[in-house]
Amino acid sequence: QVQLVESGGGLVQAGDSLRLSCEASGRTFSNYAVGWFRQAPGNEREFVAAINWSSSRTPYADSVVGRFTISRDNAKNTVYLEMNSLKPEDTGVYYCAAKYTASWTVNRASNYGTYDYWGQGTQVTVSS
Repeated sequence: QVQLVESGGGLVQAGDSLRLSCEASGRTFSNYAVGWFRQAPGNEREFVAAINWSSSRTPYADSVVGRFTISRDNAKNTVYLEMNSLKPEDTGVYYCAAKYTASWTVNRASNYGTYDYWGQGTQVTVSS
């Protein structure tokens, strides 16, 4: 089992920045790829970004390219999502999710069904 805890959400204004953290425990974290997803009220959960175990593969949703950056520190068992130039449409609950690295591929990184473990989410609200 892998336990994931997100933090760093909050209420910000458009144009501001936030850094989300996803801290893992329970298994060797470097064996897992991690994805970030978000869900706005009334919407389906959507892919934001993902990162493989070595940080060599980092796919992003088109809507966040150039504004968000995903990174990881395996020594700290943590994945980060740096979010800049935030927009009201970035509002939602942000979830991190993990998948054993041997079973993760970039082609399926954006599919929430790919991931086996999920955190409880952290709320991000961007006001205009």
